[in-house]
Amino acid sequence: MKEHKVHSGWKNTLHEIIYEADTPLGKIFDITLFVLIILSVLLVMLESVDEIDEKYHSSLLVLEWVITGFFTLEYIARIISIRKPWKYIFSFFGIIDFISTIPLYLSYILAGSQVLIAFRAFRLLRIFRILKLVKYIGEASQLQSALKASRAKIGVFIYVVLILSVIMGTVMYLIESDEAGFTSIPRSIYWTIVTLTTVGYGDIAPETNLGQFFATVIMILGYGIIAVPTGIVTVEFSKFGKEKKGDNLVHTNTQACPGCGVEGHRDDATHCYNCGEPL
Repeated sequence: MKEHKVHSGWKNTLHEIIYEADTPLGKIFDITLFVLIILSVLLVMLESVDEIDEKYHSSLLVLEWVITGFFTLEYIARIISIRKPWKYIFSFFGIIDFISTIPLYLSYILAGSQVLIAFRAFRLLRIFRILKLVKYIGEASQLQSALKASRAKIGVFIYVVLILSVIMGTVMYLIESDEAGFTSIPRSIYWTIVTLTTVGYGDIAPETNLGQFFATVIMILGYGIIAVPTGIVTVEFSKFGKEKKGDNLVHTNTQACPGCGVEGHRDDATHCYNCGEPL
């Protein structure tokens, strides 16, 4: 019984360090993790440069093994410090942690798996977890709430843009010739989307006066279309900023449930809202 209590004690301590950011050790852990994530992504980029990889291959490999070793220990620690490990293993961040850690091991086990090393770049997604630091949690939660509140409007907006792209692409297909590159309706829709987003690759271009007129209209529409999603999110973001009271209060609680791993509890919460486990 005493052994079980000691075991639970060190597991709880480990859980607080890894999953929470409201303790000194938790903050140090998250900052260290942030630095290693950035460093690991830089290593992936440097390895892709042949001149650098040929000259410093051994040093880069050693650094990558050190970082991968840290992430492996962290992954194992996250599993053993939570009462329901599968909740973490099959969660979004659990899958990202696994995908971004395993490639280096696979490159030594399976032939031709070196290409999987690029999956280490997925570690950048883990930075979203580190945004739970108290200094940033308010802003991150506010932005998340604004994006959720805007998703319906943005969804309708994207649907309208797709309809416009299909209609304008079809019109351009009828106006322009195959010699100009408008060989089919899908290809014409591709050109419309490229023009509407102001990317403008230049691989297809209208040659007739009427086609160029429509292209000008699409270009002008593109400037307005780009601004719409930004405006929608900005309005919702400012709305949440003004209504930080009652149910709209942005909570800065960084506690993760030791039972199921769920985060996002209220500041005054004593039990997990998902499984009822004491926090």
